[in-house]
Amino acid sequence: MFQDQNSTKYTALAVYILLLLTPHLILANDSSDETYNIGGVLADNISNKTFVDVISELNFNSKYKTSRRMTYYGKTIRMDKNPIKTVFNVCDKLIDKRVYAVVVSHESTSGDLSPAAVSYTSGFFQIPVIGISSRDAAFSDKNIHVSFLRTVPPYYHQADVWLEMLNHFGYTKVIIIHSSDTDGRAILGRFQTTSQTYYDDIDVRATVEMIVEFEPKLDSFAEHLIEMKTAQSRVYLLYASTEDAQVIFRDAATYNMTEAGHVWIVTEQALSSPNTPDGVLGLQLEHVNNDHSHIKDSVYVLASAIIEMRQNETITEPPKNCDDPGVNWESGKRLFHYLKTRNITGETGQVAFDDNGDRIYAGYKVINMRPKQKRQIVGEFYYDPAKATMRLHINDSLIIWPGRQRKKPEGIMIPTHLKVLTIEEKPFVYVRRLTDDEVTCVDDEVPCPLFNNSNGVENDYCCRGYCIDLLKALSQRINFTYELGLSPDGQFGHYILKNSTTGTLPSSPPKKEWTGLIGELVNERADMIVAPLTINPERAEYIEFSKPFKYQGITILEKKPSRSSTLVSFLQPFSNTLWILVVVSVHVVALVLYLLDRFSPFGRFKLSHVDSHEEKALNLSSAIWFAWGVLLNSGIGEGTPRSFSARVLGMVWAGFAMIIVASYTANLAAFLVLERPKTKLSGINDARLRNTMENLTCATVKGSSVDMYFRRQVELSNMYRTMEANNYDTAEQAIEDVKKGKLMAFIWDSSRLEYEASKDCELVTAGELFGRSGYGIGLQKGSPWTDAVTLTILEFHESGFMEALDKAWIFHGNAQQCEQFEKTPNTLGLKNMAGVFILVAAGVAIGVGLIIIEVIYKKHQVKKQKRLDIARHAAAKWRGTIEKRKTIRTSLAMQRQYNVGLNANPGTISYTVDKRRYHRLGGGSRVPEKAWIGDNNDVLRNRRYLDPAFKPKHSPKVHGPMLGKIKHTGNLMPPKYSPGYTSDVSHLVV
Repeated sequence: MFQDQNSTKYTALAVYILLLLTPHLILANDSSDETYNIGGVLADNISNKTFVDVISELNFNSKYKTSRRMTYYGKTIRMDKNPIKTVFNVCDKLIDKRVYAVVVSHESTSGDLSPAAVSYTSGFFQIPVIGISSRDAAFSDKNIHVSFLRTVPPYYHQADVWLEMLNHFGYTKVIIIHSSDTDGRAILGRFQTTSQTYYDDIDVRATVEMIVEFEPKLDSFAEHLIEMKTAQSRVYLLYASTEDAQVIFRDAATYNMTEAGHVWIVTEQALSSPNTPDGVLGLQLEHVNNDHSHIKDSVYVLASAIIEMRQNETITEPPKNCDDPGVNWESGKRLFHYLKTRNITGETGQVAFDDNGDRIYAGYKVINMRPKQKRQIVGEFYYDPAKATMRLHINDSLIIWPGRQRKKPEGIMIPTHLKVLTIEEKPFVYVRRLTDDEVTCVDDEVPCPLFNNSNGVENDYCCRGYCIDLLKALSQRINFTYELGLSPDGQFGHYILKNSTTGTLPSSPPKKEWTGLIGELVNERADMIVAPLTINPERAEYIEFSKPFKYQGITILEKKPSRSSTLVSFLQPFSNTLWILVVVSVHVVALVLYLLDRFSPFGRFKLSHVDSHEEKALNLSSAIWFAWGVLLNSGIGEGTPRSFSARVLGMVWAGFAMIIVASYTANLAAFLVLERPKTKLSGINDARLRNTMENLTCATVKGSSVDMYFRRQVELSNMYRTMEANNYDTAEQAIEDVKKGKLMAFIWDSSRLEYEASKDCELVTAGELFGRSGYGIGLQKGSPWTDAVTLTILEFHESGFMEALDKAWIFHGNAQQCEQFEKTPNTLGLKNMAGVFILVAAGVAIGVGLIIIEVIYKKHQVKKQKRLDIARHAAAKWRGTIEKRKTIRTSLAMQRQYNVGLNANPGTISYTVDKRRYHRLGGGSRVPEKAWIGDNNDVLRNRRYLDPAFKPKHSPKVHGPMLGKIKHTGNLMPPKYSPGYTSDVSHLVV
């Protein structure tokens, strides 16, 4: 773009002489010409002359002129050390000339007050100001310097080169030393912001271990150096003025902190100290003292902006004086915007600006300080046109480090005494609090005090377990001592997003702040974490992890479901429908058997010819007894079917009963003997977990790796939102609630849950492992112990030491016991068979009730039978008397017949007796035969019909003839108590 420098000088000189000879040609101000006045507030006459030459050269460059009438004029004044005079000069000699922009330079000894005065004054009228030497951070504040740009970068931009150098050398932990002025704080902020913004890889990102801030113009730096010696980092980034750097280097040499093993990277001002130690690396801005190049670049940048703005919009004239405070030059604002968008290749390199108007793409030289204050360029920070970015190149072979070492220092001091943190997590870490009587821990324990940050109280605890044994082995193998402590808040640690919005960075993303063990490590309050710490991407971004010492995953712990052993457990082998069908079948078969045996012609037959007893057919009661007896496999002694058809049905029923009983027996063993309760959940993909129901509660531990896992998994978001409210502070609390039944599912690391399940056989893990990961030892980023710990853990895996720890602490042999318990059939107890016993008890109760009913019924029957027997006895006695009388009459009749046949004298003794007894019978003739039943004149038989009190029950048609034959003579009734009379006893006969 530019011509050769020598030819440019000759051309400018010729133009300058021509302008001196013909001043009227230059000063002529035709109203039709387009003129642009450019002001300059420069430090010396040489800069003034350079400025005029560049303007003259610009007028002959057609690239920066849109027409022949377009002319640039330069208006210059000298910079005054008094900023007040500078303000008046700007108003009287520049703004009155209606300048479109002002180029400012100053002497390094005069300070930045005068350039600031020019910026304030011009900025008040929106006139752009281009600085070529001011590098203070204050000029980046657009609230004050509203229209200020500069072709030199500010001092705090050296932080960008620092980061590139640290990345090149591989240093990830540094100590920043800076003054407490604006530039010192700005370089610290730039370093931290750029590190987090542009270096996404945490492995190469530089972290600040310590920040040392000092007041400018210090007398001693020894107190800060003593503090720095306790830090791990040995890489020092120094921003200080030349005078302050001299004091710092002096005291650092006293404490041997400028010798071998230390690294000093300093800025330009500190590099200029007369006692800069050998081996220090510093930066030097290219073209820093070349005012000619900066003036030329600034003028051409301004011309480029004017040309583009003139093509796009109309440029109004700038203010003509400082008397009108209300003037607001809108074109000046637009011109400043165009200036910030410039990106040209000038004599000082690639010229471009950021939003603050600061120069970017500025080149630096990397300087290595040699003996006798000699400077050796060992690298450069340059602009790469191909990639349009800055690149760093350093020749490591040329560098001589402090202590005149050729080998690059490690940059850190490897400590041998580490602060180790752990957390209670069985079986990896068991924690026991010391009692008042105890002074120290036992042999297999390690003191692990808990220092509570909230109240500052330190409690004495002792730790043992898997991780403690691992820590002991590591310390012995790689030779370090340690001080063990518990997590202050009792958590592994999770991050909290906090807004880090500031005035300068309004759109910066939220910052993650860690708690728990991770927070202690990130904030460098601990050196190592030896605990069941799960390796995950969120944690690995902020801390180092060793290789896993144990591989594991995530699983679900739940309590085994209780057996459904109710009072009717013995009925479980068959469904309710089948039981109903069996009962119905018994009675249906009994009814069919009864009908077949009753209606079969062969249902009645004699068992033998000699036996006259005929066997009866099967009745309904016997049929029901037979059907139940066959089904229940009880002996049937009587009441069996007799017909062939009924017996065929009986055989079929017996086969049916055999199958039913065999099936019931086999299924009963499966239900009550070999049954093992299954888990309620099938795993993480169980629909009840994905769509959590009200009666299902699941949880994990707050801030744990499992909690982070659920945060990452989008498909588990619904489940996580539900379980987030149920999460516990510790795993112990959750496991206890699972045992008590308050929590249905606890989601946690498989190692711990398998340990709990092996210890308590009532607990079980559900489903397969998911979210597989491993437990690792946590260390600080860039820790020198990372590689050593990783290699040692790999050796422990190969030697079987880790397997021995698993057997000793995790399983305890209980896993085999639970496994054996699972394979052994259950022993039936009263709970399982209570229903059977209750059934027997019910049978006994029913039997007792029935016997009581039978006894009562029997008593009633006995009374009834007694009455019946009395009646029958009376009837039998009456019948006997009648029979006896019949016999007597028969014998008498036979006697009479005999006597008649022999013509015997009728006046026998019997006759005489009868005549005396029945003297009324027969009137005067007493005939004994008339007194007996069966004779025609038998008065005894019809006595009741002669009794006046007797009311006949029969009609006169029946008894009339009989009464007509009876002669009613006097008192013909025989004696009431005659032997021939008896009372009516028919009412006694049942």
